[in-house]
Amino acid sequence: MEPVAPFLAAPQHRPRPLPLFMEMLRQETAANPARMAQALAGVRAYQEAPRADRLAPAPAVKTIGRVTLRAFGGSGPPAVFVPSLINSPDVLDVSSENSVLRWLAGQGVRPYLVDWGMPFDVERDLSIGGHVETLLLPLLADFGPDLRIAGYCLGGTMTLALAMLRPAAGYALLAAPWVFRGFTDASRMMMTELWGHSHLIADRLGYLPMEVLQIAFWRLDPARTIDKFERFAHLDPGSTKAAEFVALEDWANGGAPLTYGAAREMIEDLFLRDLAGRGTWQIAGRTVDPATIAAPIFNVVSRTDRIVPAASAAPVGTRLDLDLGHVGMLVGSRAKAVLLERLAAWLREPS
Repeated sequence: MEPVAPFLAAPQHRPRPLPLFMEMLRQETAANPARMAQALAGVRAYQEAPRADRLAPAPAVKTIGRVTLRAFGGSGPPAVFVPSLINSPDVLDVSSENSVLRWLAGQGVRPYLVDWGMPFDVERDLSIGGHVETLLLPLLADFGPDLRIAGYCLGGTMTLALAMLRPAAGYALLAAPWVFRGFTDASRMMMTELWGHSHLIADRLGYLPMEVLQIAFWRLDPARTIDKFERFAHLDPGSTKAAEFVALEDWANGGAPLTYGAAREMIEDLFLRDLAGRGTWQIAGRTVDPATIAAPIFNVVSRTDRIVPAASAAPVGTRLDLDLGHVGMLVGSRAKAVLLERLAAWLREPS
């Protein structure tokens, strides 16, 4: 559910346009050659932009299989952040100047980050629920009752599932989908078609490649994808704004593939059948029912989110409605004032 850019931008090589992106560009700008030229100039500028050194990962304090728990220091109550399985967790720690977790460590919170790592071959059938039960649950076993858990995007869906298995002092949901029939019919149909074309190869490989998910995110808002590269063409390559754009686009291109089991459950059971929203999704033999969670829930919902629509949010907890985008709520120029200061205050509240 994270926005995935149309480039492969692994650190070891420069990003490159994909043929499908070029076809989308042609369709979106067919009536306006000047727009096409501008977007291509933005693509070229992005490809040639200097890359800052990536931040060293925060220290690992525990590992379960290929999943690592990373500590960001700070003092006060502990708060574990659960990112989506899609894309890397770096959106919460983009740079030294733009890091949710490093900022929270200076706000009376002791933040930790779940780093999902790269799936092992033997995990091909590991579902989303299986990630919660066999990896996330034991990873958090050493924390006491004062722990708060914050889940972003699909990580928020997993956080609600975790609440069935592990009590905590509170749960924060950040743009977390739950009622999947709250996505538009067009989006759900698109996921159906995508899975129809890709499930056999995913079954053979044992995982769903990120390139398949890229197609899905392009189709959510192709006009916006093209527009952002048009705008990037006008930025000063040496500016802070340009550097932030490049860092986020490179993040969006990264991330591990989904295990076949997680991809199948996400698309068939959640997107298409809406087991979570209909109250029939089960984890470790238990039905996941958010209404039974006794601990406080801080439910952050964006009214302008193109990735996870507001209609898909779980109807639980204290709801904070924002007008920031799916990624902008964490790393945008208004993120601290609109969300992060409130989130920090909630994480500091006594249990």
